[in-house]
Amino acid sequence: MVGASPTPVLDPADRVIVALDGMDADRALAFAAALPRLRWVKVGLELFVAAGPPVLQRLRDQGQRVFLDLKFHDIPATMAGACRSAARLGAELITVHACAGTEALQAAQAAAQEGAATAGLPAPTLLAVTVLTSWEQRRFAEELAIAEPLQQYVPRLAQLAAQAGIGGCVCSPLEVAQLRAIHSEPFHLVTPGIRPAGAPLGDQQRVMTPAQAVAAGASQLVIGRPITAALDPAAALEACCAELAACS
Repeated sequence: MVGASPTPVLDPADRVIVALDGMDADRALAFAAALPRLRWVKVGLELFVAAGPPVLQRLRDQGQRVFLDLKFHDIPATMAGACRSAARLGAELITVHACAGTEALQAAQAAAQEGAATAGLPAPTLLAVTVLTSWEQRRFAEELAIAEPLQQYVPRLAQLAAQAGIGGCVCSPLEVAQLRAIHSEPFHLVTPGIRPAGAPLGDQQRVMTPAQAVAAGASQLVIGRPITAALDPAAALEACCAELAACS
C-alpha cells in the first residue's frame, strides 16, 4: 500500500484507547464504567494476568471495545493458537510482534479470523509491534546489537507485517508520518506514547500530543496515566477528545 490517503473522520472518542494498566479487575471495571465518553480500553499483560479472560467479557458487557495488548511472540503454531483464542474472546485489536517473522504473522492472522468466525464475531485487526516506545537509539544499538537506525528498522518491520497480511502496526507517534506515507488507510496505526501538553513523560521516550499524532496520520491513540491518574479522569478524557475535535 503505497501513498498516503486521508485518515477517516471518526468521533474523537473512537480514537482514544484508555490503557487500564496497573488495575485489578474490579478497579478496571469501575473505572471504565465511570467515564461516559469511553469507547475503547486496552487490556495489557498486568490486568490480563491478574484477572484472566473473563475481564474481557465483563468490559464488553459494559459496552467497552477491547484492545488486547499481550504482544504475542512465539513459534507460528503457538501464536496462531493464542490469536484464535483472543479473537473468540471478542478482542477487536490484538498485538503481535512483527519480529516473530512472516510465517508466524500469517498463521496468527488466519487463526484470528477463524476464531472470530467460530464465535460469530467480526474478525479482529491484528497490530504488529515494531519497536517498543521505551527504546531510544543508543540503548537499542548497544543492548540489542542492532546498528540499523530506528527510523529504518521500524519501517522494515512494518513492511514485513503488511506483506504478511497484518492489518496495522503499533508504533511511536514520531514514526506515524513516515509509516502513513508508505501504508495508506485502511492500514491501522495505533500509537502509545501520547502525552497531552505539559504531562510527565514517565517511561516513554518518543511522544507527541494527541492532536500532533492524529495530524501525523495515527488511526487511534493509546493514553494511560494522563487519564487514569488524573484527579478527574472523565474531564481528562473530555479534554483529549476536545483537542482532537479542534484539529479535525
